[in-house]
Amino acid sequence: MKYQRSSQLFKAANAVIPGGVNSPVRAFKAVGGTPIFVNKAQGPYLYDEDGNRLIDYINSWGPMILGHAFPPVVDAVVNKAKKGTSFGMPTEIETKIAELAVSMVPNIDKIRFVNSGTEACMSAVRLARGYSGKEKIIKFAGCYHGHSDSFLIQAGSGAVTFGSPNSPGVTQGTAKDTILAPYNNLNAVQQIFEANNNNIAAIIVEPVAGNMGCIPPKEGFLEGLRVLCDAHNALLIFDEVMTGFRLAKGGVQELMGIKADIVCFGKVIGGGLPVGAFAAKQNIMSHLAPEGPVYQAGTLSGNPLAMAAGYALLNALNNDSGVYQRLTQKTAYLHDGISKALKAQNINHTINRVGSMISVHFSERDVVDFDSATDGNNNRFRQFFHGMLDAGVYIAPSAFESWFVTDALSYDDLDFTIAAVKSVAKAL
Repeated sequence: MKYQRSSQLFKAANAVIPGGVNSPVRAFKAVGGTPIFVNKAQGPYLYDEDGNRLIDYINSWGPMILGHAFPPVVDAVVNKAKKGTSFGMPTEIETKIAELAVSMVPNIDKIRFVNSGTEACMSAVRLARGYSGKEKIIKFAGCYHGHSDSFLIQAGSGAVTFGSPNSPGVTQGTAKDTILAPYNNLNAVQQIFEANNNNIAAIIVEPVAGNMGCIPPKEGFLEGLRVLCDAHNALLIFDEVMTGFRLAKGGVQELMGIKADIVCFGKVIGGGLPVGAFAAKQNIMSHLAPEGPVYQAGTLSGNPLAMAAGYALLNALNNDSGVYQRLTQKTAYLHDGISKALKAQNINHTINRVGSMISVHFSERDVVDFDSATDGNNNRFRQFFHGMLDAGVYIAPSAFESWFVTDALSYDDLDFTIAAVKSVAKAL
């Protein structure tokens, strides 16, 4: 495929936008080459500025669970826009989507809408600290909760040591209140609690990780976190920005039967528009302003266009009893086809999958945490990415990102993808 127009647009963007992109992964630094500039999308397909059609396995990093330009979402946004795009005042649609979300997700009474997953996670941590009266949090290496200062922390010398900032602009003072643990390692979390007696406000975790590829929790891991939080009077925050409303109506809480104290949402809840949210039981949410002392605000929070889009998509998911089964079956079919194609060429690989999230790791061992994720053959992934792109299939331009399957994909699309893998594998 040719990308002449995309190359021209990237050159122009570099002159006025840092790195030519407004989010770093889009720059193709991990895989090399020129980023693809999208002109439009429909169903499971992207159409770039050079006229190429690509089967899409990013789906705006998750929210296009029913396909691009899903008619009920488009109609909802258009109709709402005709009445005005922003008011900075309450609207009925905010209550309607809040009622729907609370009805779909277990263990929450109230929900606060914000503008991004980053803002949701940042606000959830502030709420946990305000509720508990404690300052320190535990997060896991490889889990991404947005670019708030509290989360941009790299590992210290051991599980019980403080991390240090991994981005200029994050202070040492901020870093000291975030303690890093390896994902899927309960023993490390236990050590942290013991070393910081009565000082841990919360654990924040992606219950199914999606930012080091798709990595499921080991059996007992989430259950163990729940037990540790209860034993040490700390809150358990599930970052379900990726998994919420994607893996089940009620997200991982429903799928795996684990109760979190605070849950963060994004992606699907906005129907493709910029929306985030955090939710909890009444006793926790009552600490949030204006009802309580923990402050959070936003002029565009509850924006009517975003609320209309999110409501239309959640309503469609809520009324389709077979959607999650179809998504799981399609993803399993894709998993089987990719694995067979790679095995036929004796290519070492591991495929992780939960529901409609999947990732391919060119690794000889199981990928269960950040260290094992980074152990893969990144050069092979780069070759694989560009081979798939040339074949008309767009996957995440990083070995450390999950793929997302949309229900708009047909089995013909899946077979096309598997055939592309077979062809690309021969050249790896």
